[in-house]
Amino acid sequence: MFSLWENLQKELLKRSPFIPLNVVKVIEDMEREKPIRFTAQQLKRATDNFSFILGSGGFGTVYKGISTNGLPIAVKVLTGTSDKSIEEQFIAEVSTMGRTHHLNLVRLYGFCFESKLRALVYEFMVNGSLDSHLFKENKEDILGFDKLHEIAVGTARGITYLHEECSQRIVHYDIKPGNILLDSNFCAKVADFGLAKLCNRDNSHITMTARRGTPGYAAPELWMPFPVTHKCDVYSFGMLLFEIIGRRNNMDMTLGDSQQWFPVWASGKYEKKQLKDLMIACGIENKDEEIVERMLKVALCCVQYKPETRPVMSIVVKMLEGALEVPELLNPFTHLFSGVSQACDSLAQLAWNVGGLDWSSSEAVSKSTMVMETPVLKKYEITIASV
Repeated sequence: MFSLWENLQKELLKRSPFIPLNVVKVIEDMEREKPIRFTAQQLKRATDNFSFILGSGGFGTVYKGISTNGLPIAVKVLTGTSDKSIEEQFIAEVSTMGRTHHLNLVRLYGFCFESKLRALVYEFMVNGSLDSHLFKENKEDILGFDKLHEIAVGTARGITYLHEECSQRIVHYDIKPGNILLDSNFCAKVADFGLAKLCNRDNSHITMTARRGTPGYAAPELWMPFPVTHKCDVYSFGMLLFEIIGRRNNMDMTLGDSQQWFPVWASGKYEKKQLKDLMIACGIENKDEEIVERMLKVALCCVQYKPETRPVMSIVVKMLEGALEVPELLNPFTHLFSGVSQACDSLAQLAWNVGGLDWSSSEAVSKSTMVMETPVLKKYEITIASV
């Protein structure tokens, strides 16, 4: 009896002009991870001829379906301007999601790669994406801060896994509320890896062949001639935190000039010690002040202008959980008004340096004696492991 891969090889030999060699290699790798290979006809039946749309974006349309064993699924039909762009999306998502297994990452069940249909089959998230819960007109229907804090921590854990726990680092490039899905218990799962890129841990910088990310969430280095690292995801996560805090879009043109871009307005309020004003404006109850202040300080750390001054995601998780104290940093948006001065850069860098160690490295996580001696860590008896 031939194995599934042997049968697939025979099929590929018959129509080798159709499937490029790079896609063949990805499919071969997928076979080792044991995902399901669906036919176009199977997915057509599962989705009732693609009749129920869950959402759509730049990389395709997602449909709800039911598998043959009754399991709800989400079928993402890939679209693009050319076969090459579709193949790149397929490879990006399959090569990353096919090898990841984490509570806070959406699970890839399988795929379809046929001439008439290129699709990815994911687990179905009953509560949709985070943006559908954050950006509601009726604020009473929005999730409370206890749950939003759990979602923030879960998202940070998912990104930490991608950056620090996979055999190859995975950079997502498009962290935003629309790409954070929620299951029946509102557990956060990072999704949509159409822009993701695998990179070796030895490479500190990533070669960019095209701009990536979503304006408003993308780090400055993605839009400027600066070296790009995995810290671009940290910046995007910081912008997501601002939207969780404000429970609104960061950019809202319907508001006054001072509040149009929430990160700058919120940073100014915190810098002037006017957190109460922010809480009133955002409808935040007094009982949530501690959680909100911590999330705000972490957001400020994450969106520092220079990538090396941003913490790694494992540190972000610890700070959000209260296991590490959040350092006081300068306003990260100073450069928008007066340029990035040498003094600003130096002070920001010092905030993340301890005893000559760069907090952006795993070395600092494992060796920093100052961090290990904080009262919070002593209280919870936490040991920071090297990543």
